[in-house]
Amino acid sequence: MSSKHKSSTIAVRTGIESDTQYHAVVPPIYLSTNYGFPSFGDVPQYDYTRSGNPNRGLLETALYELESGKGAVITNCGTSALNLWVSAFLGSDDLIIAPHDCYGGTYRLFNTRAQKGDFKVEFIDQSDEVALAKAIAKKPKLILIETPSNPLVRVVDIQKVCAQATEVGALVAVDNTFLTPIFQKPLELGADFVIHSTTKYINGHSDVIGGVVITKTEQHAEELAWWGNCIGATGTPFDSYLTLRGLRTLGVRMRAHEESSQQILTYLQSQKRVKKIYHPSLPEHPGHDIAQRQQSGFGSMLSFELEGTMEQLKEFVGALKLFSLAESLGGVESLICHPATMTHRAMGEEALAQAGISHQLLRLSVGLEDSSDLIDDLVQAFDLIEE
Repeated sequence: MSSKHKSSTIAVRTGIESDTQYHAVVPPIYLSTNYGFPSFGDVPQYDYTRSGNPNRGLLETALYELESGKGAVITNCGTSALNLWVSAFLGSDDLIIAPHDCYGGTYRLFNTRAQKGDFKVEFIDQSDEVALAKAIAKKPKLILIETPSNPLVRVVDIQKVCAQATEVGALVAVDNTFLTPIFQKPLELGADFVIHSTTKYINGHSDVIGGVVITKTEQHAEELAWWGNCIGATGTPFDSYLTLRGLRTLGVRMRAHEESSQQILTYLQSQKRVKKIYHPSLPEHPGHDIAQRQQSGFGSMLSFELEGTMEQLKEFVGALKLFSLAESLGGVESLICHPATMTHRAMGEEALAQAGISHQLLRLSVGLEDSSDLIDDLVQAFDLIEE
């Protein structure tokens, strides 16, 4: 697609009418594991599916064009994308700086590999200017930004961190899973890489796992593609086909998700059992001003702390009918998650406390059900713990 096209057009049209054999409007699935060589010594574009596949190639193209990048590698899950990125660029003496309140799986991956001696890692509060400057002064090789963060939706100034990183030769990746390229484009703000768990909003239907690393330069894309093939991190044809199918509705889905979340946010602000709400659209939210500058939308992920005992929290969650108690996010269905015992339980109590993730915290992924039904569901659950 042309770079002049808008995001929704790129998402819809990538790969459409690309079939030259039968002229199918939607590209077919290429499930073959291997491809014939035209002649001896004549290497084709695709030879073995771990190395490359037409369906994966279309998805990679769509995603790097959406993010204003030059290349991408589709992986078999979001954690695999992170692992590919650090495997390609870090040695045992290299340092990576990561957010102290990052997704629990990211924390587990980096912490465990650092304990093995694969590289060094520091988890810091990236909104703390002193702590950030001190960490960058150590000349890290890589910096990971997660903005908005999971689960506290904290916002980090991408441009500022990238400028500081450039001074010491560090490369910056932004986990853009929560906002997608519809609401935020980190490469245009100075980042070198964008990482997504495509399992979430990119696919949008909670039926396929995947990830992607998107690059600003073709050189980095080639390096990542080599490593992806080398360690077997790449995604499958059918998963790529499904993800591209989901991607085609990304624009309308993200806008609908956000619209519903704003209505739920308004309701929660009036609920006395809600002690604190975390969402970048709130003027009192840390980084609200930054979010207004670097985002074109606030997204639909929000968290809140419930006033009450753990028994009341369990009763509240158990009473919900339209919010499934489950991990993951970004699907058409609404979810509720208790990060301390679910997505972030691998961090341990000390790390949870340092990140500000309390046992009263609940995270909502607002789906595409009618928002009035979702609010009614919350009302009856809150009423139950008031009785």
